[in-house]
Amino acid sequence: MKQIKDEVLTGERAAYASKDTEFINCIFEDGESPIKESTNIKVINCDFKWKYPLWYCKNVEVIGSTWHLMGRSGIWYTDGITIKDSLIDSPKQFRRSKNIVIKDTKIPEALETMWKCENIELENVYIKGDYFGMNSSDIKLNNVVIDGNYCFDGAKNIVANNCIFNSKDSFWNCENVTINDSKIIGEYLSWNSKNITFINCELESEQGLCYMENVKLVNCKVNNTNLAFEFCKNIAADITTKIDSIKNPISGIICCKGYDELIMDEKFINPNDTKIEVK
Repeated sequence: MKQIKDEVLTGERAAYASKDTEFINCIFEDGESPIKESTNIKVINCDFKWKYPLWYCKNVEVIGSTWHLMGRSGIWYTDGITIKDSLIDSPKQFRRSKNIVIKDTKIPEALETMWKCENIELENVYIKGDYFGMNSSDIKLNNVVIDGNYCFDGAKNIVANNCIFNSKDSFWNCENVTINDSKIIGEYLSWNSKNITFINCELESEQGLCYMENVKLVNCKVNNTNLAFEFCKNIAADITTKIDSIKNPISGIICCKGYDELIMDEKFINPNDTKIEVK
């Protein structure tokens, strides 16, 4: 591969349409779209200091590099990118991109990041920012922490393992989600979602788990959660704790250690369609 090493690149499209190229210890200073439309490139220990560096690229590997604040909106319409041991410190990264792998990386300015993307794999990643993962699909998460509200709104086909989500309104409008051995803290968890399963999870959510279809909890703790399961259909919940309150579930089975309040309003639901078992 061609090497570009220890250079400061400036100006718009400084390395436009590069092919089979390694960028090593380079700084991409002011100038938009420095590596736009590039194919088969490797970026090692580089700094992105201006906007739109990796648009419309294919087959990209990034190692030990940093996106600074103005390196925003950096990866759009790109197919095939792996990022390792890096820092993405700018918002609105990843739009309409696919085949994304991110490992051992921090994204502390993740506002509006990873929108309408597909085939995503995140491992050992810390993320801070609202609206992460909106309308994305085919997502695998392992040891991921998200501090930010509204994550994965409208997303599909998600598997998460050993994760922490500190997120209000997380997993809204989702389909086909399985979350294992994870913790979720935030108001209004998973409204309007269907085919969602929590296994060995700890959930805390004001008015969480409402307006859902085909929701399953397996060996889960549900703490500090009130008015749960409102207008949910086809519930299969095995809960190892007491629930603060349950309100108007439509159908299914809820097995728990008890509840402080049970609301079953016949004006809205048929109480006989939901079985509540106290262990």
